[in-house]
Amino acid sequence: MTNNSLKQNLTVGSENFIVHNINLLEEIGLAEISKLPFAARVLIENLARNMDSKIIQWSDIINAAKFYKTCSRDSQLIAYYPARVLMQDFTGVPAVVDFAAMKDAVKKAGLDPKKINPLVPVDLIVDHSIQVDHYKEKNSLFLNGQKEYQRNKERYQLLKWAQKSFDNFKVVPPESGICHQVNLEYLASVISTKQTSEGFAAFPDTLVGTDSHTTMINALGVLGWGVGGIEAESVMLGQPYYMNLPQIVGVNFKGRPKKHITSMDIVLYVTQILRKENVVEKIVEYTGSGLKNLTLTDRATISNMSPEYGATAGFFPVDELTLDYLKATNRSKTADLVEAYCKTCGFFNTYDSDIKFTKTLDVDLSLIKTSIAGPSRPQDRISLSEAKIKTTKIFDLGNRKTTEINPENKPDSLTNGSIVIAAITSCTNTSNPYTMIGAGLAAKNAIEKGLSIPWYVKTSLSPGSKVVIDYLKDAGLLDYLQELGFNNTGFGCQTCIGNSGPLDPIIEESIKANKLDVMSVLSGNRNFEARIHQSVKGNFLMSPILVVMFAIAGKIDIDLKSEPLAIAKDGSSVFMDDIWPDHDEINSIIKKSVKKEFFENQYANIFKGDKLWQELDAKESTTFNFNKNSTYIQNPPFFKNFSAKTSDLEDIRNAKALLVLGDSVTTDHISPAGAIPEEYPAGRYLIQNGVKPVEFNSYGSRRGNHEVMMRGTFANIRINNKLISETGGLTLKFPEKTKEFIFDVSQKYRQEKTDLIVFSGKEYGTGSSRDWAAKGSSLLGVRAVIAQSFERIHRSNLVGMGVLPLVFKDGESFDTLGLKGDETFEIRGLNQIEPNGLLNIKAQKDNNSLNFQVIVKLNTDIEIDYIKNGGILHYVLRQMISA
Repeated sequence: MTNNSLKQNLTVGSENFIVHNINLLEEIGLAEISKLPFAARVLIENLARNMDSKIIQWSDIINAAKFYKTCSRDSQLIAYYPARVLMQDFTGVPAVVDFAAMKDAVKKAGLDPKKINPLVPVDLIVDHSIQVDHYKEKNSLFLNGQKEYQRNKERYQLLKWAQKSFDNFKVVPPESGICHQVNLEYLASVISTKQTSEGFAAFPDTLVGTDSHTTMINALGVLGWGVGGIEAESVMLGQPYYMNLPQIVGVNFKGRPKKHITSMDIVLYVTQILRKENVVEKIVEYTGSGLKNLTLTDRATISNMSPEYGATAGFFPVDELTLDYLKATNRSKTADLVEAYCKTCGFFNTYDSDIKFTKTLDVDLSLIKTSIAGPSRPQDRISLSEAKIKTTKIFDLGNRKTTEINPENKPDSLTNGSIVIAAITSCTNTSNPYTMIGAGLAAKNAIEKGLSIPWYVKTSLSPGSKVVIDYLKDAGLLDYLQELGFNNTGFGCQTCIGNSGPLDPIIEESIKANKLDVMSVLSGNRNFEARIHQSVKGNFLMSPILVVMFAIAGKIDIDLKSEPLAIAKDGSSVFMDDIWPDHDEINSIIKKSVKKEFFENQYANIFKGDKLWQELDAKESTTFNFNKNSTYIQNPPFFKNFSAKTSDLEDIRNAKALLVLGDSVTTDHISPAGAIPEEYPAGRYLIQNGVKPVEFNSYGSRRGNHEVMMRGTFANIRINNKLISETGGLTLKFPEKTKEFIFDVSQKYRQEKTDLIVFSGKEYGTGSSRDWAAKGSSLLGVRAVIAQSFERIHRSNLVGMGVLPLVFKDGESFDTLGLKGDETFEIRGLNQIEPNGLLNIKAQKDNNSLNFQVIVKLNTDIEIDYIKNGGILHYVLRQMISA
């Protein structure tokens, strides 16, 4: 059998397409495709279409079908070819820098640097750099955009150079929207087409993205997930994405949500139960009759937060609602192809299939309650009725001495539990017209009752696409949001990723001087420690409607079910129910004001950019001209002294512990994205290079400069290193036991030629697909990370940078083994490592030694090769040079 065995012609209108119809596997008795999860069908079709009898064999297709038919828990490696790559600028800039560095390396090797070019389509959306510097002014969008270009001119010139100098590389300029919402509303085709030697081929749209929330696109029936920038770069160069077939867990939705329940309430509940279920490295597929009671944008919220519940992806199969959404967003022709292809090839959900999942969980949508999540993990859901009790207990708000700050004798005082940031932000919710119009109606009702927001609350509205502003204006709701204080501050991620901007200096100084525990509320997807703002202690996720409510209340320790939200100007008490938007009114406005022409108009010139983008100077060239004086863009050292030959993997000897960490260490802890403290190593470096603190920008914006980023590794002010008794980016240097910044200690170890190890607990590397969390670790000299468990993307990133991920055996941990962190460690036999094999570790202190075993958390033989090559990019370069 060959892949030709599954080829068919598909006619849609006047167009003909070549398809690989995996339903034929069932017709000829080789596989029961109709019983398999839809996500499994996408993976099998990908194998069938790319079968070449070299990398992919016919047996791989049949074995994959059997794997899902039997719900196997064994490992089965496949080579997967995503149709495209999605990037945002924080992760895209370092990827472009890596490509520029690879071009230099290839040129030095005497080969053609033009070989370093994306072979699959890449879309990079600039959305991560705009900050909430201005928020009170009606023209905050314009003012923040100006500052964005002033700060990021060098970075944007690099991206414009890449757009001109690479094939298959498109850039969506700043002020256009958030990458995942733009992907949902415009870029995704659901069914892709490609010119081949035989004609146009049609096949499922698939992607990997350099942002963990790439998963949002699964709501549209497009299989996609976040990967590290390093892995994405190899895919861009035409390499397959090697992976073990993931188990697929079914979540069976039944019932209908109550009228006041939003998609955010649903996803917070799903996140809580799936975290307990442990779906890490698994795909979740949503099934059941309850799907019909969720809009496409409800589904998008649920898919968006797949990383928060730990899944590789949260997949919704294509159905009638998918087609309706495509038509409503000006993609009617696309919808015709999607319908024809999916119904012909077995990808259309008719709700009558008895699908086999590894495991199925039931979720009754009718039982879900209004909720928030916090103060520092998305899975820590709190029912709204319990919010006051739980937040009061968490922050001891009932017993501690209260300090009240009120410099101008205003009605409300800043104190413990006060909300200082309230942000309607993130593609998680701004992609959903229901929650956005609901927030607008809540603002309207509040204004009509004479309510306002306390003086100390910084408010912002940062939609994921310009369409949102169009329909809010059309509905007459934007003015009410602005009057309440929610001005449009930018079309980008902003507060959700920590670009919340500065607080008022009076507020900032009051928090520090009085050691206040203040809060933020946001309609985002993450709330890790110090992520939203370094002065904010607790961060709470919620729907945009609740953001409006809590912003008016001005405090987190309030029972919105029974206590007055605020006192109106006439002295009357106003309760949450008094201004909560009516369900039927929201839906009526959606039908009237969310118009197809808004999508058509806003996306007609999406790649053109505004005047500031068009005026950026960037010349096309084969290689990039690095400016040695730049503090934003530098040629990274990853390919310094690159050799076409690999050398033996050296054992780890006389190694020291750089850090000892606990559970749920996030990539924000490892590589922060926000503000750069001037007293920290990265701040000192910038000052030494003539950058004033006011011009520091953020860690995320300087990811094109390894000098900043390696100094920023483990520099989160809230990271808790057990080697010392305080939080922050400090550690002990052994054997002297001097306490210094982690970067400074690592450089001293480097001078001594000492290998380094990081120890951690469970869920190491949770959060963003932040490749600098692995790159920085590598540059600090970390050879291995030993944890109780890893999150999927960060583990892959470590492998991609040649850092060895190791896992304690079940029942063992740093603490149970009696380790202290001041030992010297030895790990031998690295040249003989095998996937999920064992390694012996010897910990020596004085005359005492301890021997224990760890599991090599490498899942495939190809990952062994990556480690032996010093990382995935070195492996790919050597493959290209030897070809």
